[in-house]
Formats: sequence, structure tokens, C-alpha cells
Amino acid sequence: MANFELLAFAGADELARAAANALLGEIESANRAGKKFCVALSGGHIAQNFFAATAGLAKTRKVSFACVHFFWADERCVPPDSPESNFKLANDSLLAPLKIPEKQIHRLRGEVPPSEAVKIAESELCKTTSYTNGLPPLDLVVLGMGEDGHVASLFPGRTDGTGSKEIFCAVDNSPKPPPRRISLSYASIAAARQVWALISGAGKETPLRESLKPQGQTPLARVIRSRAAVKIFSEIKIF
Repeated sequence: MANFELLAFAGADELARAAANALLGEIESANRAGKKFCVALSGGHIAQNFFAATAGLAKTRKVSFACVHFFWADERCVPPDSPESNFKLANDSLLAPLKIPEKQIHRLRGEVPPSEAVKIAESELCKTTSYTNGLPPLDLVVLGMGEDGHVASLFPGRTDGTGSKEIFCAVDNSPKPPPRRISLSYASIAAARQVWALISGAGKETPLRESLKPQGQTPLARVIRSRAAVKIFSEIKIF
């Protein structure tokens, strides 16, 4: 039995709206249970649509974000006001429109050396959620996928030791500019309670097909194999 759920959509807007509704449902469940909800966001092709849809629907549904803590799956080593910053994209389209308090925002520090940014990020996550099986699990990691099948800033060819317990990792040689980045580790993504992949844009049919093979070699394939389930929202029809 496949350890992924593939949801197909007619276009990017439909995909973004479905993912936004699903996220708001998770937040409402956490609100009812009186629990924190820790989510890691990504950048990428579909992110702005997803963030804007989430903000708009949240206002319509009057969803409280008091329980939500925002983290990032990865960040480029740029200042937070840079057009290349994943934080800026989320802040402009989601966090600022919803007036999310600063204490609930745990951005990756792209303006400091990656090794320092990793330590700060790990400290903030560990203060927000409790360890389980050696790692502090996020409730949800929302990923994109690149044309090479990469997720977060985990590109093809990266090898982490079996049983690694690093939470975030510094990336010094990204094949896409800028070369220096900070990323969630494979171990952290595997440990998350839920992982979603939002896949949109041209040139991604081949890497998606490869990722869904039982022995696929892309970073997304590695994520899928590491978990009991990954939910994939895709505008690319492959079946």
C-alpha cells in the first residue's frame, strides 16, 4: 500500500484553496483541543497562492491563530526584507494580513552565518514543542518540490547519516542560487506529525513520477519512504 495520498487539482488556484482549507481545519482542531499547532512553511512556486488563500479564508471563517507557531522548512541566506526571503513571502501574504504576533513567528535567520542560524532555530523549536524519540516534532511541514525533486533546501546528492538527530542543517552548496541556505533535516521532516507537499508549475511531471516510485531517487521520494504518510496536493495529473 502506498504511503502517500495524491490529490489532483485543475490548477494552482484550486490547489491553493484546498490546501488552505485543510490547514485551517487543522488549526481549528488544535483550537478545540486547546493545543499548540507548530507548522513549518516553505517558499516555491505555489506558496504565494497558498498563503493568500489561507489569509482570505481565515478571515471569512473567523479562524483564531492564537495556538499557531510558524516555523520554516528552509530559508535562503539573505536578509528578511530581501525579495528572495521565504520569510518575506509568508509575512507579506499571510502573517501581516492576519496580524500574527511576533512571539508566534520563528523565522530562520538568513542574515547570520548558517551555523549560527541553525543553533537559533533549534533552540526556538525546542522551546516551543517537546521532544519525542529524540527530536522536537512539528505538527505539520508544508513542502514544495523543485524541478529536480528537491524539498526544502535538501537537494539531490545530500547524504545524512542513518539515525541522524540533527533538527536543522546548514547548506553551503545549493545548486540553485543563493548557494548558502538553512533547511529542516530529513530527520525532522520524518518526525513531523504530518507532511504535505504542494506541487505546481511546469517541468515537474517527471520528478513527481520518480518521487512516487517505491525506489525513487529524488529528495521527495526519500521523504515519502521515511514516513507512514505524505499528503500530496498536485495540479500535475500523472494517473
